[in-house]
Amino acid sequence: MALSAALRRVVLPCVLGHVLTGLRLAIGILWIVLVPCEMLGVSAGLGYAILDARDRLAYSELMALVLLIGGLGFLLDAMVRALYRLRGA
Repeated sequence: MALSAALRRVVLPCVLGHVLTGLRLAIGILWIVLVPCEMLGVSAGLGYAILDARDRLAYSELMALVLLIGGLGFLLDAMVRALYRLRGA
């Protein structure tokens, strides 16, 4: 029982900052990899929608998709930053 209390009160608070930092980095890499992968040989997803809009010369739709991807990435990062701030409180 003492070991689980030590883990909960000492170890987890110490490593949580590093875990959340790793999560923020993983989110960035996720967007760098996910969208281009969706451009290769799939028929759905944001990457496919970008290529489809480009092929149809729908540049306003293309810009909206790029902004959507940026906004989603920003929101995911903001959620992890909020968790990081809660950890410090």
